[in-house]
Amino acid sequence: TTTTHGGLRLSHQRGRLSSTTTVSALHTLPSRPSPIARSSTKSSSLSMAVEGDFDPDAIQNSIDAIQSGSKGSLKARLRALYKFTRPHTIRGTVLASIAGTTRALVDTPGALANANWGYMLPRAVIGMVALLLGNAFIVGINQIFDADIDKLNKPFLPVASGEMSGKAAWVAVGLSGVIGPAIVYNFFPLLLFKLYMLGWTLGAIYSVPPIRTKRNALAAGLTIATVRGFLLNFGVYYAVKDAIGAPFRWSPKVSFIARFMTAFATVIAVTKDLPDVEGDRAYNISTFATRVGVPKIAKGASAVLLLNYVHAILTGVLAKEATFNMIPMVGGHVALATMLLVRFRELVPEDLKSIKTYYKHIWDLFYLEYVLYTLI
Repeated sequence: TTTTHGGLRLSHQRGRLSSTTTVSALHTLPSRPSPIARSSTKSSSLSMAVEGDFDPDAIQNSIDAIQSGSKGSLKARLRALYKFTRPHTIRGTVLASIAGTTRALVDTPGALANANWGYMLPRAVIGMVALLLGNAFIVGINQIFDADIDKLNKPFLPVASGEMSGKAAWVAVGLSGVIGPAIVYNFFPLLLFKLYMLGWTLGAIYSVPPIRTKRNALAAGLTIATVRGFLLNFGVYYAVKDAIGAPFRWSPKVSFIARFMTAFATVIAVTKDLPDVEGDRAYNISTFATRVGVPKIAKGASAVLLLNYVHAILTGVLAKEATFNMIPMVGGHVALATMLLVRFRELVPEDLKSIKTYYKHIWDLFYLEYVLYTLI
């Protein structure tokens, strides 16, 4: 049978995945004309995907394997858990950790030559695990409380699709939310534990009622910018300085990356909602995209990012001599700004696939900034 909702056309088989999850959710939602869903030249099974490919048959096969306890059950469960952790956010966390560690070691004279690697490497691994658990806690609790919205906006996510049960999701979130803080409390300075718990709390109230800051566009943006922009980058740098016994000082490079990534994370906080306007409107989630519209937000976000790159270039040009390596600081940011403009020119605001691609490129630029950070 075929269901049409908000301009989005879904084909599904009776008794299969979408009749019990995604499509059933659509029938309960008020009908609205979709401003972003006129890209149905592709197969209908992909038309609802936002950040990943929605293949109902593949997801149903995974669900069947999990429920049957067959040979592929463990693999299917691990795949669902991997999807649950939102891999694109994990990549950002890993890159921030590697870049921050590299920057702290390079900035400290003699740190590389005199480093006690037998002490530092295990500590680095433990710290990375704590960060990934914190990441899993935040994105996981969001999927639990956004399950109904995700059935429309992101039906490929494991809780929304049924690959992961509510009980399994709560177990994963509970373990991540307890073990992560315990690691930081036992192995790192008290200041880092307090910063970690600040990020933990902000990440939780972003999704959990009654506060649920994601319902307010400004509060949601500030939450994501604070956690991913400032706390992550400052925390990693401070932890490495503490591990090598060097005092923390605000260097021009650390100050720059904290400013730059806080602004960048704010843009991500806004652009992540571009493909989700239909579900957000249906569930009364106020975002800049639902209030202003996809085309204007895409233009505004690109303009802010471009200004952020201009700020980076001017920071390098106006700094005292030898403060930055000028080729990556100036030339690298000119190159990334050019990439941004090219990607924006390719954006078709009315086309869902184009919006998905644009959002993906925003994350690609985010990743590339951490490469520059190790070189500037």
